[in-house]
Amino acid sequence: MPTYQIGTLADIPEGRGKAFTVNGVRVAVFRVGTELYAIDDTCSHAEASLSAGEFDPEEYCVECPLHGSLFDVRTGTPRTLPAFEPVATYRVFVEGATVFVEFGA
Repeated sequence: MPTYQIGTLADIPEGRGKAFTVNGVRVAVFRVGTELYAIDDTCSHAEASLSAGEFDPEEYCVECPLHGSLFDVRTGTPRTLPAFEPVATYRVFVEGATVFVEFGA
C-alpha cells in the first residue's frame, strides 16, 4: 500500500485531531500521547469534518460537529446514532518526527 508523508508529530496537537489531504482525500489524524489514529475526515452520516469535532482522548472518540455521532478513532466504528456506517481507518506511523499514512491500493 502506498505511504504518504503528511507532516510532523508537532503538527498534530496532543489530545486533538487535524485534517490532512492525502492523494486528494481528507484524512483526520488524532493524537493520544505517542499514539496516532487516522480515519476519513468526512462523517459517514453527513458532509461534516470529523477533525473539526470534539475529541475525547480518554474514550478514543470524536464527535461529529454536525449531528453529534461519536466515532471510535481506532476502528472508525460509530458509537452513537444517527451515523451507523463506519468511516475508513488508515495505518499511520512516525519515523523520527515525520508522520506517514498508508493510503490507497
